[in-house]
Amino acid sequence: MPDREPGTARAASNAVIRRERLRFTGFSLERSPSGRVSCQVTLEFSPGESITGRAEGQASPAGDSRLGAEAAIRALELFTERAITFELVGVKVVRAFDANVVITSLLQRGDDGPDRLLGCYLADGDMVRGAALAVLNATNRILGNYIAAR
Repeated sequence: MPDREPGTARAASNAVIRRERLRFTGFSLERSPSGRVSCQVTLEFSPGESITGRAEGQASPAGDSRLGAEAAIRALELFTERAITFELVGVKVVRAFDANVVITSLLQRGDDGPDRLLGCYLADGDMVRGAALAVLNATNRILGNYIAAR
């Protein structure tokens, strides 16, 4: 076992963890027998501070991906306390380079950055989860600026 300087472990455990971005920590999709779908996205800013966004609607291939994106948007708006809001323009799944890519287009209000945002995610199997992650990729810079000014 390597030698450590006295107090090194203690200093690390007493340090305040300050994140510069939100962390994607959870995703769930539930389907009811009646054809309803409920999607939940959980984000974490600091240990113990989780933000959960939810969206639900009627099951359909295109609608399910849209619900994943909407749940991510709800979580982001909860985090910013609606100081920044987002409108989902659309979600598109395209086949490119032998892989599925989920692309999201958003409008944002409340930040000085661009009004239109575009995000994508290379989704191998779960397009709904991929749509949520594409939203996070689209909003990454806007949220980074928001967190830095906090």
